[in-house]
Amino acid sequence: MEVTQNLSLIHLILQASIPVKFVLGILLAASSMSWWHIFLKLFALKRAKGETDSFEKEFWGGADLNVIFQRVSQDREGAGELERIFEAGFREFLKLRRQAGASVNVIMDGTRRAMRAAYQREMDGLESHLAFLATVGSVSPYVGLFGTVWGIMLAFQSLASVAQATLAQVAPGIAEALIATAMGLFAAIPAVVAYNRYTHDIDRLSNRMESFMEEFSNILQRQATRPA
Repeated sequence: MEVTQNLSLIHLILQASIPVKFVLGILLAASSMSWWHIFLKLFALKRAKGETDSFEKEFWGGADLNVIFQRVSQDREGAGELERIFEAGFREFLKLRRQAGASVNVIMDGTRRAMRAAYQREMDGLESHLAFLATVGSVSPYVGLFGTVWGIMLAFQSLASVAQATLAQVAPGIAEALIATAMGLFAAIPAVVAYNRYTHDIDRLSNRMESFMEEFSNILQRQATRPA
């Protein structure tokens, strides 16, 4: 079937009704922002995984805790998520251990709370903008469907004044309306795929952080029983 100029994609968009153009504009903006966040999150998670691997290698390689603490404290902004959790816990541990009369339970409870608070802050950062991707993925098809329904409704209304309707008369209006559905899927599919992938990656990082906090707490608890 030979596609005529009147059914070209650009022509159909330019000739679309105002509501359909408005829907296409919303979906184009949502898709653009979605791709922006997709790439930002891709680089952020890749960096977080690399920094976590590097810190775990250093930590479990037998490095001195005080040396690691000093290094991370001097550059908290440039440190990784797991490093900041370590720094928050070890800082609280050292502060509580210096207090006279502080029991091991008090020291460890404060240390765990400090690490848990730091963990929540880091998770908030890692999960930022995921809600936007989920919203785009779930809402965009319905927004596109609204544009399609509106366009088809206008196409059939235009046939009311025609004595004999033909496929050639209704095809441009229907094709114009279906572009909204296609645009909705174009915006939704990458957002859904990225959301599912990033959620999985963040869950794996979260598990690694929680495991580290438990193991680090055990190390600090053994140190807390020794004389300061």
